[in-house]
Amino acid sequence: MEVILILYTRNNPNCAEPLFQQDNSLNVHFNTSKKTVWLIHGYRPMGSTPSWLQKFVRILLNQDNVNIIIVDWNRGATTFLYNRAVKNTRKVAVSLSRYIHNLLKHGATLDSFHFIGVSLGAHISGFVGKTFQGQIGRITGLDPAGPQFSGKPSNGRLDYTDANFVDVIHTDTNGLGIKEPLGHIDFFPNGGKRQPGCPKSIFSGLEFIKCDHQRAVYLFMAALETGCNFISFPCYSYKHYKTGLCVDCDNFKEKSCPKLGYQTELWKDDLKERIENRSLRTTVFLDTTDTNPFCTYYFVLSIIVLDKTMKDGYVTFKLLNQLGMVEEPRLYEKNKSFYKLQEFKILAQFLNDVVNISSIGLTYFQSSNQQCSTCKYTIQRLMLTSLTHPERMNAGTGSQIIWIKSTGQSGSLALRNCASKKMWPVRAANSCGACCM
Repeated sequence: MEVILILYTRNNPNCAEPLFQQDNSLNVHFNTSKKTVWLIHGYRPMGSTPSWLQKFVRILLNQDNVNIIIVDWNRGATTFLYNRAVKNTRKVAVSLSRYIHNLLKHGATLDSFHFIGVSLGAHISGFVGKTFQGQIGRITGLDPAGPQFSGKPSNGRLDYTDANFVDVIHTDTNGLGIKEPLGHIDFFPNGGKRQPGCPKSIFSGLEFIKCDHQRAVYLFMAALETGCNFISFPCYSYKHYKTGLCVDCDNFKEKSCPKLGYQTELWKDDLKERIENRSLRTTVFLDTTDTNPFCTYYFVLSIIVLDKTMKDGYVTFKLLNQLGMVEEPRLYEKNKSFYKLQEFKILAQFLNDVVNISSIGLTYFQSSNQQCSTCKYTIQRLMLTSLTHPERMNAGTGSQIIWIKSTGQSGSLALRNCASKKMWPVRAANSCGACCM
């Protein structure tokens, strides 16, 4: 199987050069002391170059001073017979293994290799990793192919044992991608299927077939290019995530929940400990917008109530910044049962980042069987935390955390920012006073 290896570095960012010269000598621009990223494309029935490839190289070199090796296996990927391309993945892995042995002789190390494989390329990365007993540094699978790989044992597909760290992004589990978790961590943006902004009708042609599948590539690129923090939440299922049952990032301590993209490796030690010592795969969920850069911003609102009469109902809120702009979130849970002195957390997603918060508009709605027009409720504490930007906890911006002790009715409260620990009045439906803790 003919495989061509093309090298890009910061010394030749716009001009592709062969990794090995005709005399089998290594390209002088390849630096064995630097990290090496291998980009492996997937099935190419028409033989065309991936439209995202050049941009991927550019933004990756802007982000990190690395060697980038493009694995061109178009001879094996260009066929109208998908099953033939699947069979060729093993042959490509054998060819790559020979090249890697050559690089090791020149002083490169397996731990410095990061394979990024798209679709079939993800499984090629896994087969290469198996050849080297899982000693490759990292493999990132961008929507690994599902057909002919779903339900296969670990030796027949990408698996977390194929590298020191394996992260996987699933965006088309109902189509060309694979549903099974494969890595130390598996990201399922928007539930791993039906990506926002992708065509919903087959009459949209080729875009209907490939849009969801390619979204994993564009999300990874957006995380690189924009610095968008695609924070993701460990959860049993997307349904549980959507109902607000998975808002706790405390298990990851000061790093908060894992973030999709190039920086996922920052969570490597925690994720490996979970799967190796406790046999816990980490499956995480997040939602995105429908257009590049796909960013959303997550906050969690923690509430402690003092009243045992405040039972079933739900809370909505909106934020007002110092410029007078109001942002209303998408909330992941409606009805809750509130209990005295217990903390309740509400996950909120904003389309725009919110900083320099001046007040919160809070509304409590009673459930239909708990109506009480004269009831008054006491909230001991509210705490608003940015999950997308946990570093703001120490940034002194006043936007990350809000503490309130207040009394009010079923209705609306306008709660002032108490991050400065000064005394602020609170406007409530019954004009009750309040103070910061």
